[in-house]
Amino acid sequence: MLTEPSPLTMRLSLTLTLLLLGAWAIPGGSEDRAPLTATAPQLDDEEKYSAHMPAHLRCDACRAVAYQMWQHLAKAEAKLHTPDSGGRRWELSESVYIDVLDKSCSQSWQGYGVREVNQVKRLTGPGLSKGPEPSISVMITGGPWPTRLSMTCLHYLGEFGEDQIYEAHQQGQGALEALLCGGLQGACSEEAPVTRTEL
Repeated sequence: MLTEPSPLTMRLSLTLTLLLLGAWAIPGGSEDRAPLTATAPQLDDEEKYSAHMPAHLRCDACRAVAYQMWQHLAKAEAKLHTPDSGGRRWELSESVYIDVLDKSCSQSWQGYGVREVNQVKRLTGPGLSKGPEPSISVMITGGPWPTRLSMTCLHYLGEFGEDQIYEAHQQGQGALEALLCGGLQGACSEEAPVTRTEL
């Protein structure tokens, strides 16, 4: 037995049909735009198989590590603030900030990966946004990237030590990034040698 569609169903169908037809008929509609396409970055052998962070991604990796250390320390400090503290800034004890920094390095790093923007491969994830994002892109996550980021983080803990890292954190996020990534030999230095000790 066939039933006649309800007036509501007919109105929704007509509205949907008009919207779909309108997309092709409206000036500046889909016919005037280039189609959006995205492909996964083509990784070379070093990017796929090497145990260390590739040299061209070390600055991004350093910035990701600095961001995560800063975030973990800031969250731990926020737990010290109580409504009756009067906005007073409390410092973490040495044992607490050592533990927090260790946890920042041993986290999963799952929000990070590699994508290609304008034929340049970049590490991407929390704390790494620079300028306008592409309208569409493909990011490769997992694989070797979490391990490489964890190793990079542990490298910086060993190189600078928890005390110096926490002191820089207290001066602000920019100071922490400058400590880890800046300087003549820093990962984000223009003069940083490509043949540095592997991270």
